[in-house]
Amino acid sequence: MNYIENIYICLAAPLALALFFMRRDWRRMLLFFLAGMTACLLSAYISTFFAVSGGLDLTFASYEISPMVEEVMKLLPTLFYLLVFEPKRNHALGGILMIAVGFATFENVCYLTSYGTEALFTLIIRGFGTGAMHVVCGAFTAVGLLFLWDHLWLSAVGTLGLLALSITFHAIFNVLVNQPGAVSMMGSLIPLLLILLYRLIFRKKLQNLLTFPEASD
Repeated sequence: MNYIENIYICLAAPLALALFFMRRDWRRMLLFFLAGMTACLLSAYISTFFAVSGGLDLTFASYEISPMVEEVMKLLPTLFYLLVFEPKRNHALGGILMIAVGFATFENVCYLTSYGTEALFTLIIRGFGTGAMHVVCGAFTAVGLLFLWDHLWLSAVGTLGLLALSITFHAIFNVLVNQPGAVSMMGSLIPLLLILLYRLIFRKKLQNLLTFPEASD
């Protein structure tokens, strides 16, 4: 697994250097992206540890272990950001989604180095499908946190419920994309269709909900 650390260093080093030359809001988004990449790297270590300890092969580990580990690891920097910095809601959503984007980007690069670039169409489907899946799972948890964090008990219960939803969706996606032929393509298209549905139907409603509480401050 040493190549994963090499990839991480090569990607993270220029991004970290760019932080010194960016405006504050851009710097914040880039930090979220780096946090997502770091969460992906740590998830690989933890998933591999549990898979080896349980005697599971990589395929079954991707069904039973990786979804839970990855969604929890994506949630941790989100919770840190919300609890420590207490950001405004309409500022927090973009940052939370950037964590998911950073996670998906690093995962796709590692997949590319492992399986090569011969099947270009498969890589395109994989790239968009995996990216969309991580964004959708991040959105599930983010929306719940942003709407429930003012109520401590409801926030705790709601976060666990939405985390379970993200893990389940992630596991179903992994099962589908590891199947041969059309099933794999259908699995990759599901999160893309959900994002398209959000764009067409729910985007304005969500933006109104996010900005309304701050307009009344």
